[in-house]
Amino acid sequence: MFRNQYDTDITTYSPQGRVHQIEYAMEAVKQGSAVVGLRSNDYVVLATLKRSTSELASNQRKLFEIDSHTGIAIAGLTADARVLTRFMRTECHNHKFVYETPMPVGRLVLAVADKCQVSTQRASKRPFGIGLLVAGYDATGAHLYQTCPSGNFFEFQAYAIGARSQSAKTYLERHFESFADLSLPELCQHAVLALQETVASSKDAELTTKNTAIAIVGKDTPWKIIEDDDVEPYLTVLDVDEPESDAVQPDAAAPMDET
Repeated sequence: MFRNQYDTDITTYSPQGRVHQIEYAMEAVKQGSAVVGLRSNDYVVLATLKRSTSELASNQRKLFEIDSHTGIAIAGLTADARVLTRFMRTECHNHKFVYETPMPVGRLVLAVADKCQVSTQRASKRPFGIGLLVAGYDATGAHLYQTCPSGNFFEFQAYAIGARSQSAKTYLERHFESFADLSLPELCQHAVLALQETVASSKDAELTTKNTAIAIVGKDTPWKIIEDDDVEPYLTVLDVDEPESDAVQPDAAAPMDET
């Protein structure tokens, strides 16, 4: 992409019908570290690759709890993600206060997508440089949504965003038909294997307990983040070719996590 006379204003279309500022924001999402999401009939699993700015810095947060029944994984600008996270939490709290029931995941995603879209048609704003994978479980079952800076959103059986995400999507396309009836441990194994595809050709030579985090949510399972030493049982699947059905059950969760 190169600068031109049509990319200095979010409200200006190019002669080809493109809005370059939105495309630049979507490029910011592609620069973020990889995020993988997949769901079965009862559970949703998110797996993220944590990245730090230097050897002296801690890893940035990639997983955020929105409510006990939903959470997000992010790729892109972390500062923008914090703004959307605060907005989504407020929406959930308001809905629970008024209706005394958890907010449906689809309605929450629509609200945040509308907020992103407003930033694409006002000259005083810029698009959010962040992509979200929204995982949740409500009265209609398990859901996995993807949002992008343009304000579009889609529901998926499995998806990946961020740097080198195409490799993960190729893995998911080969296996997604079996996800519907999988148990939670098996779903976590597929998430780790898909995430591994994104680091095969990068400086992050392998997944470790330091750079990997997993989040789960589903039926009778509130949002929970698994990271650090608690991730170790899930990484053992990398030593075999295919997931095995006798995988260990998830243990404890860690607090929220980055970009």
